[in-house]
Amino acid sequence: MAGRINDEDVKAVRDAVPIDAVVSEYLQLRNAGGGNLKGLCPFHDEKSPSFQVSPSKGLFHCFGCQEGGDTITFVMKVDHLSFSEAVERLAAQAGITLRYEEGGYNPTHQRGERIRLVEAHKLAAQWYIEQLGTSPEADTGRKFLAERGFDQAAAAHFGVGYSPQGWDHLTRYLRGKGFSDKELILSGLSQDGRRGPIDRFRGRLMWPIRDIGGDVVGFGARKLYEADTGPKYLNTPDTAIYKKSQVLYGIDLAKKEIAKTSRAVVVEGYTDVMACHLAGVTTAIATCGTAFGGDHIKILRRLLMDNGSARVIFTFDGDAAGQKAALRAFEDDQKFAAETYIAIAPDGMDPCELRLIKGDEAVAELTQPRTPLFEFALRQIVSRYDLDTPAGRAAALDEAAPIVARIKNSGAQHEVAVQLAGMLGILDTQFVVKRVAQLARWARERGGKGPAPNASRAPQYDMTPRPQGPSGPALTLRNPVFATERELLKLALQRPELVSPAFDAYGIDEFTAPPYAAVRQAIMEAGGAEYGVQDPQEYLVRVREVAPDDTVRAMVTELAVEAIMRRTVDEAYAGEQLVAVRRRAVERRVRDVQSAMTRLGTGGDPAQLAAVQNELWVLQQYDQALRERGAAAL
Repeated sequence: MAGRINDEDVKAVRDAVPIDAVVSEYLQLRNAGGGNLKGLCPFHDEKSPSFQVSPSKGLFHCFGCQEGGDTITFVMKVDHLSFSEAVERLAAQAGITLRYEEGGYNPTHQRGERIRLVEAHKLAAQWYIEQLGTSPEADTGRKFLAERGFDQAAAAHFGVGYSPQGWDHLTRYLRGKGFSDKELILSGLSQDGRRGPIDRFRGRLMWPIRDIGGDVVGFGARKLYEADTGPKYLNTPDTAIYKKSQVLYGIDLAKKEIAKTSRAVVVEGYTDVMACHLAGVTTAIATCGTAFGGDHIKILRRLLMDNGSARVIFTFDGDAAGQKAALRAFEDDQKFAAETYIAIAPDGMDPCELRLIKGDEAVAELTQPRTPLFEFALRQIVSRYDLDTPAGRAAALDEAAPIVARIKNSGAQHEVAVQLAGMLGILDTQFVVKRVAQLARWARERGGKGPAPNASRAPQYDMTPRPQGPSGPALTLRNPVFATERELLKLALQRPELVSPAFDAYGIDEFTAPPYAAVRQAIMEAGGAEYGVQDPQEYLVRVREVAPDDTVRAMVTELAVEAIMRRTVDEAYAGEQLVAVRRRAVERRVRDVQSAMTRLGTGGDPAQLAAVQNELWVLQQYDQALRERGAAAL
C-alpha cells in the first residue's frame, strides 16, 4: 500500500479546488443568501433544497440528513471513494503532484481501485478515438456515422471511437501502460479468454459513457459487421465504477444547460443524443441499455431543483415498444416535481432519423413540450375499450382511475380526473373526481401500498362531502395555491374577526391541500370563525378537540402560532386572501363546466346544454364581480 499523503499536499488540494465548483458538477446550486449556496441533497431524496454550501468556509451541510464536511469529504461520499482516492482525484484536477510519507511519489499501480479503473477508461477512450481517426479498418465506422449525418467534428465532440476486430489490441495497449490483467478484467474493458484476457469490444463503434463529473466509466458499442453474432448494442457490464441504472449518456455535456433552463429531453439512443445536441437541443440525454428509472430520476432532480417550471420531455418511437417504454416512464412520473411530457416524431422517426430527413429545426420542434405523459398513458388505456357502451366506459374507468389516484398533488389529481371524465365521455364529472379521490384515500390509509383489494371494482360512493385526511402533497409554499390557503386558515384561527362571517360559507373543497381541508373541517365542527369572534379563548381549544387525529391537531397548532405574512394585518388583507381562495375555486368550477359543455357538444340535449351554459355565465359574472369589487362581492 502507498504511504500516507503529505499533510501539506492535502491542505493544498483543499485550498486549490473550490467546494462550490466540485459540488456543482453533481447538482444545481442557487443563491441561499449570506454568501451560501443551496441545492437538492445528493445523499437523500428531498423535494426542497436543504443542502447548503459555504464557498468561503469550504464546507457543505445538509439540514435534512445531517451529512456535512469539506470538499474531500463530499467527493468521498458522493463517489464512494477512500480518503486517499478522493484527494488523488482532486489533486489530478488541480494539477498538484502528491507526496507520500512512506515512499516518495505514489506509484501508479498503488493508486485506489476507482482511480485506476477511471484512468484505464480514459486511456481506452483516447485510444478508440485514435483508431476511428487513423485506422483504415475503421472506415466502416466512419461511413456509419456519415450516413447518419455525423461528420468528423461531431464524432470528436462526443468522443466516438472504434474498437479493432482483433482479439486483444486494447488489452495489450493497456498492459503497456502498466495495468494488470486483474485490473483490465475488473474494468470491464477485457474479459477472460482461453489464453488470458481478450478485448470485450471488437469491431464496433464506441461511445464513451461519462458520469456526471465527466469521468469515462463505461462504453456503449454498436455492431458494424454481419459476422458479429453479438447484440446490436453491447454495453460495459456493471463494475465498481459503472452501474447502467445510475448513468445517463450525455449528462456531462447536458448538465449545465439542464440546470440553466430547468428542462431535460430524454431520448432512446446515443445517436439520438448526438442529433439533438447538434440541432441545438443541448439538454438531451439517454439511458444506457436499460429502462429509465428511479436512479436516473435522482440524477435529474438534483439538476432540475424540482421547481414548478421544470420540464422533462421523453421522446419515444411511435411503435409498440416505444409506447411500452413511455408507460414504464409514467410509472415513475410521480417521483418528479417537474412536469413530464411525451413527444413522438411523425412517422415514428427517432431524433436521428428526423434530423437526417427534415433537418435541425424539426428536431428542435419535436422536443417542445407536447402531450403530458399522464395524458398519453391514460389515452393508451382508454383506447383499449369500447367507449360507446356503458360497460366499456365503466371498465376503462376501473383501469384508469387508480392511475390518476397515484398523482400526489391533490390539485393536479382533481384536474386529471376531470380530463379523464372527458376522455371517457362520462357527463357526471364529479362522479369520476370522487371515484379517484376515494381510491387515493384508500391508498393513503394502506400506507401507500395502493388501493384496497377490489377497490377498482367498487361502484358505490358516499356523496356526502368529506375532507380528505391530512396526508397529501408536500405543502410547499412555493405553490401559490397552498400559500394562500394556508394564510387564510391562519387568519381564521388567529384573527377570526377579520374573516367572519364570510369564511364560514367556504366549502371544504375550496381548500385543495388535504391537510388544509382537514383543518377547515375542524373549524367548521368547532362552530366556525364566528364562534372565534364570540369566545376567542375557547375557540382554539375547541378546534383542537374536534380534530380527528394528532396530525391534524398539530397542523391546527402550527397554523395558530405561525406568523401571518403581512406586517399590517387588517380587513383589507384578510379580504384579499378570502377573494384569492374563492376565485380559484370558481376557476376550477368554470373548467368543470366548460368540460361538460365540450362533452355535450352540438349533438347533446338542448335543455341540458342550456343549463350548463347558464351556469357558466353565472360563474363568469361572479368571477368578474370578485375581480372588480373584491371582498364586497363575496
